[in-house]
Amino acid sequence: MTSVLVLGAAFGVGVLLIVSGLVPARPPLALALERLHRPATRRIEPSLVARPPAPLTRLLGASWSTTGLGRRITRRAAADLRIVGLTANEHLAHRLSVAGVTLLWAPATAALMTVAGVTVPAVLTVWVSVAMAPVGFFIPAIELRARAARHRRSFRHALSSFLDLVSVALAGGKGVEGALTEAAATGDGWAFRELRAALSDARLQGNAPWDGLARLGAELDVPELGELAASAALAGAEGARVKSSVAAKAKALRIRVLADVETAAQSASERMSLPIVLLLVGFVLFLGFPAVTQVLQGL
Repeated sequence: MTSVLVLGAAFGVGVLLIVSGLVPARPPLALALERLHRPATRRIEPSLVARPPAPLTRLLGASWSTTGLGRRITRRAAADLRIVGLTANEHLAHRLSVAGVTLLWAPATAALMTVAGVTVPAVLTVWVSVAMAPVGFFIPAIELRARAARHRRSFRHALSSFLDLVSVALAGGKGVEGALTEAAATGDGWAFRELRAALSDARLQGNAPWDGLARLGAELDVPELGELAASAALAGAEGARVKSSVAAKAKALRIRVLADVETAAQSASERMSLPIVLLLVGFVLFLGFPAVTQVLQGL
């Protein structure tokens, strides 16, 4: 009797906790006003925070990054790794782990089928493993390229806003260096943090701010940033009027970002039609297979 009461009380408390979590109580008015007037703290980008490497990264990535093939792979993907915030060891470990999983998938499936009483030829298992391992090795590279493209599209969108802010600061009488610094200090996204870090590094190293922007454009593989750095360098060295050039670059960049978004939306719509086509093909085969079988058996 006592155990039934204890279990019932525990069940009731659990249900009460679940309901209270799904429907939280309203915060007091004083606490809500305090949160409203509390100064916002700048969030740190997770890719910029130093984190200890995972055991898989130390086991696979660190041991392979010192080889010639590993250095060649990471050198080709350096800009993509930089913009998504991955290290070379993490990328190499991911590629090797996926390749290992695809390599062992066929033997594991064949073993399970053997246990179930279905015999699978060993030659077929070996050929499937040999064919799947390279596919698994290149899948992370394709994913990295797609993620880097999305990050670059987001960076270009932020860069167009940055160029507008630079143009406004120049129209207000600021110099080139002051306009770049003031515009970079306005935003709070990861792209603006990268711009601020590039300008700060250039200032600490005693270089011109446009040199930092050019280096950042080369690291992220964003040529528009290099074009901005060239225009700013021309204005800083020869006193050229750069406001109209910056405004034109911002407009052109917005048009390009809009075109990229429309292209991505159209490609997504086309990809959505592929499952429907496969479903129709399967439906036709499902209906036509019995008829074809009956015709063949009648012959």
